[in-house]
Amino acid sequence: MAVNLNTPNPADLLPVAGVRLGVAEAGVRKAGRRDLTVIELAEGSRAAGVFTRNRFCAAPVQVCKERLPSGKIRALLINTGNANAGTGEPGLAAARATSDALAAAVGVAAEQVLPFSTGVILEPLPVDRISAGLPRAIADLRADGWFDAAHAIMTTDTLAKAVSKQVQVGGRTVTLTGISKGAGMIRPNMATMLGFLACDAAVAQPVLDALVREAADLSFNSITVDGDTSTNDSFILIATGRAGNAEISAASGADYQALRDAVVEVSIALAQAIVRDGEGATKFMAIAVEGGADRDECRKVGYAVAHSPLVKTAFFASDPNLGRILAAIGYAGIDDLDVSALRVWLGNPDESVLVAEHGGRAASYVEEAGARIMQHAELSVRIDLARGNAAATVWTCDFSYDYVKINADYRS
Repeated sequence: MAVNLNTPNPADLLPVAGVRLGVAEAGVRKAGRRDLTVIELAEGSRAAGVFTRNRFCAAPVQVCKERLPSGKIRALLINTGNANAGTGEPGLAAARATSDALAAAVGVAAEQVLPFSTGVILEPLPVDRISAGLPRAIADLRADGWFDAAHAIMTTDTLAKAVSKQVQVGGRTVTLTGISKGAGMIRPNMATMLGFLACDAAVAQPVLDALVREAADLSFNSITVDGDTSTNDSFILIATGRAGNAEISAASGADYQALRDAVVEVSIALAQAIVRDGEGATKFMAIAVEGGADRDECRKVGYAVAHSPLVKTAFFASDPNLGRILAAIGYAGIDDLDVSALRVWLGNPDESVLVAEHGGRAASYVEEAGARIMQHAELSVRIDLARGNAAATVWTCDFSYDYVKINADYRS
């Protein structure tokens, strides 16, 4: 059961000029489900991306890294049910074979197609089934295909994830629409997540390259469900240039700022949707760390709290066992942290209470307040390190019984 997350309304998902999407049932792993997606980009579109840092990165990730530097991408091919990871040279050949088949079918160069896979690791990719499904996905290509594509890229997700936004850039209306998938094996440095965000703005390639890294850092690299970094994580930012704005050629100025803010906003919404739909999640938690000497140490503390299975299970039980939070802060790796100066608040949308200061329980804190706050599905932990002016936020969810059940039965 997702936490305060609903299936997107198809009417709210706006077409992006220069982008068409089509889906098909290819039977990659299971029959009777849409598991193949094609995204076609108009000529002149540019793309940038970030990928998993897992050294065991999947074959499609390796192919994407080879092909993406040109930026002149014309199509994306996405399959679910099979990750094509841990498959060695045959996996690389399979990723190239399926994406080359799409290139031939839509009449573009092979290096202009990016392949993406998600699903079970260590199994060979069924090239024949994917290739056979391509004509159906291509026949389905349409500008309003975002809703179906959001569903077709899901694995253990319970709900599709999609967001649209419009913003004024240089006197022109720029449309952004994005989809993402992911529910487990989610950790910073990307996760078993795929994210695709397109806009119709005109953006120079170096600016797009920098913007996708910043957006990922503030969104998909600031979430965690279970602390496992996947082999297939990918986030792609596309700019088709069809909005008619003067090309944004530098990461400065009002036009860039307007586009940057919109890209970051949509990316955060898509990333938070993954956490809200975390496997078995019943609570959505924001770990906000402030007062750090730099952002890296704030993130280090945020991750320590967000990754802790003891913290996550306490939140599932609505048990204000707040010593677990202090323990996680203490082992986060800040060797010169002055715990006597640190303060911690626990909150929900209705209230916030100081729970720790001066190295221990706050004098004003009572257990009843913590228990009352933790009954909510949306919770926050605010931590002041009292070391500087830096800040960072990490979003996570709790661990429930269902998380174990989902992952125990994943291959069944």
